Amino acid sequence: MDLRGRAFSSVCRLRVLLMLFHTTAGIMAEQEVENLSGLSTNPEKDIFVVRENGTTCLMAEFAAKFIVPYDVWASNYVDLITEQADISLTRGAEVKGRCGHNESELQVFWVDRAYALKMLFVKESHNASKGPEATWRLSKVQFVYDSLEKTHFKDAVSAGKHTANSHHLSALVTPAGKSYQCQAQQTISLASSDPQKTVTMILSAVHIQPFDIISDFVFSEEHKCPVDEREQLEETLPLILGLILGLVIVVTLAIYHIHHKMTANQVQIPRDQSQYKHMG
Repeated sequence: MDLRGRAFSSVCRLRVLLMLFHTTAGIMAEQEVENLSGLSTNPEKDIFVVRENGTTCLMAEFAAKFIVPYDVWASNYVDLITEQADISLTRGAEVKGRCGHNESELQVFWVDRAYALKMLFVKESHNASKGPEATWRLSKVQFVYDSLEKTHFKDAVSAGKHTANSHHLSALVTPAGKSYQCQAQQTISLASSDPQKTVTMILSAVHIQPFDIISDFVFSEEHKCPVDEREQLEETLPLILGLILGLVIVVTLAIYHIHHKMTANQVQIPRDQSQYKHMG
């Protein structure tokens, strides 16, 4: 019984040590984050990097703004009117993150934690006509805001902390191994815990990769959003049409010149037989 008791005690201690090790490792992994927003030439864009085991596992560059409706009393102090707070993600924000094989997360806090943004990314495989394909996407967004914060909120009726969540989100869908890039604005609707209020998240100048980063601090090949591809096509289409038109004009002139030269060298045979006596 003594030996069994000691063995059981040793196993328990080992389990506790393993749990502590995993917890500590997780905390240390979360702490390996950097805010490199100062390197951006765009004052509205932030740059966040999450690192684990000394290597980059998540990179995110984007500008974010939140349009938050909230109620205030009308001048008669009887009716309620809805105001709007425009809250931008500011530089110098606190950042946390974690990376996994199929799930990664980025958390950002600013204005003394009055505002918090959480973005969850998932990587998944699915069957396609060419065989199994893997993609990653933004699967969840959570925005926590405190309407007691006076910079953006003025005398909010239901002042306090509220949480706005996305529902059934599938955004920024990208083939595995690539980064997502989109300069155009994208909007995501978030349902707030403040009754009957919807928060709008506006993302722009986005470049994100939460999985499969090969080189430290370097994005993999870009997967551009459809809007950017259309805009790029609209910019290059006039140039392509101009080049085609110029080529058509050059070819037409060349054909005309060759035809004119050939006809000029041909001997003109008189059609009127009376003209033959003058020949020779």
